[in-house]
Amino acid sequence: MSVPASEPANGHAEPWQRVHPVSPLVRGWLAVVAIAFVYGQNTLSSSFGGEGPYPGEEFVDGGSLLVPVLIGSGILVLILLGFLGSWWFTKYQITDRHVNVNSGMIFRQQRQARIDRVQSIDIAQPLVARIFGLAELRFDVADSGSAAMSLSYIKLSEAHQLRNTILARAAGLKAAEAPQQSRTPGPEQGEPSEHGAGADRGVHAPDSAAAQLQAASEYVVATVPVGRLVGSLLLRPVTMFVVLGLAGLAYSMSAFDGFNPVYLIPAFLGLGGVLWNHINTGYNFKAATSADGLRLSYGLLDTRHQTVPPGRVQAIKVSAPFFWRRFGWYKVAVNVAGVGGAGAEDSAERSVLLPVGTYEDVLAVLSVVLPDPGTPAAREFFAAAINGSGDGHGFIVSPRRVRPLSPLAHRRQGYAVTDTALVARSGAFHRTTAIVPHERTQGIRLYQGPLARRFGVAELQLATIAGPVAPVVHQMDLDEARALFLAQSDRAAVARKKKDTNHWLEEA
Repeated sequence: MSVPASEPANGHAEPWQRVHPVSPLVRGWLAVVAIAFVYGQNTLSSSFGGEGPYPGEEFVDGGSLLVPVLIGSGILVLILLGFLGSWWFTKYQITDRHVNVNSGMIFRQQRQARIDRVQSIDIAQPLVARIFGLAELRFDVADSGSAAMSLSYIKLSEAHQLRNTILARAAGLKAAEAPQQSRTPGPEQGEPSEHGAGADRGVHAPDSAAAQLQAASEYVVATVPVGRLVGSLLLRPVTMFVVLGLAGLAYSMSAFDGFNPVYLIPAFLGLGGVLWNHINTGYNFKAATSADGLRLSYGLLDTRHQTVPPGRVQAIKVSAPFFWRRFGWYKVAVNVAGVGGAGAEDSAERSVLLPVGTYEDVLAVLSVVLPDPGTPAAREFFAAAINGSGDGHGFIVSPRRVRPLSPLAHRRQGYAVTDTALVARSGAFHRTTAIVPHERTQGIRLYQGPLARRFGVAELQLATIAGPVAPVVHQMDLDEARALFLAQSDRAAVARKKKDTNHWLEEA
């Protein structure tokens, strides 16, 4: 007889837990405030309207005010009952294999995510949730896109503990049965606890193999000072072009029709919104390494704690915009299944491992998400990959005959192969370096346009999951591109057979 999916192998069903009782208020407080404002405004305007016995005096009908107050109180009671019902019918369960979430009072919804398909887990704290000390747990599951499952809201300490437990099981650590004394007396197995989230700690007791993971301390490898963050935003080419465009528009208006700053308000609001979004998501940015991967924390008003397991990273990109290179600043982004899809919420921000950092910060981040670079001289190799040009350190670059097509970039664009990854670099002004582990190569495409045929070159495109990284080896000699196409196909097949980076913490 097979064991049900909601039960561990020992036959004991894991208990169901409820979210925090304040969760419905945190989710729906804005709607409550809007309803109260509109209803109160209409009530006061109707009760205090009309003319009084003296000129200029408004008439106040105290009797007519009683009925709206009673109706408003009834509406408030109904809203509170709805919140109570929403809390009562929202429960979750963590097993060795699945994360189950049931919700809905009238329309019931049951969602299930396989733990071995969990790509990353975020702990998000909107401003109102921070006031109550609550957090939302967001699960990024492979191929889920914007439909990634979430658990909101639970205590912040509970969220951290759940994240560690789930990531430990997703990484391959085998769950051991919790000691019997760790389970508190409660309802029958399979029923939710009456005391809200975390009342029964049996499911959250540390696994014998996961205890070290949960207790492991974080080691900070990179931080982003506020001055560097603001400077990087001002030195972005888009920001500089918009500012120059607004200055040119203002000069034209003052020269012909007279300058009126009111016309520039929408443009300033748009630019300010973009800058604020980057500051809000990059403020107090910290990258730390731990046993379960790279932990990122950032946010000004809304804070987020994000964990990126190294075994889930599909591709890495290190970019250096032209105006950043004078200060030695770089940006690191990755493709992670379930995070960077077109419909995923905040996919651009959540795919960034380092918004702006130094070369040492880049190496520290790469050491976590790419622990084995496959080359003995990793520091010199990545220096050549990120900032170098020419055929040093094993790089093969475009032939000289493509100079008319790429007069500035032909000496830089090329590729190198290590024991564990393929590294492609490109760009003269905006330099980019793409890194794809061999086992993460999902497909290879050889492309040749009309001009490329004329010059006898071709492009090699590596297919990964959706995200900000699009690995391409530009304008290689046709014979060299064909040889790379066949060799990389073989390397990818062999690497997938030898290495399973999904269970990156699996015990012997």
